[in-house]
Amino acid sequence: MQRMSDQHIDPAGNTQQFRAFAQRSENESAAAPKRSAALPIIAVVLAIAIVGVVAYLLLV
Repeated sequence: MQRMSDQHIDPAGNTQQFRAFAQRSENESAAAPKRSAALPIIAVVLAIAIVGVVAYLLLV
């Protein structure tokens, strides 16, 4: 049976690596562009306008 050469695992090293990962993830998400709220509003207004035009054409 073969054993691993490094018997000691440094928990501080793993914690430091995790903290670096978490900080990097936060920075990347903060730098990501935010989606504009105007796009869904414009889509709803266009949908209402199209339904209105179709309804008008059917009634005339």
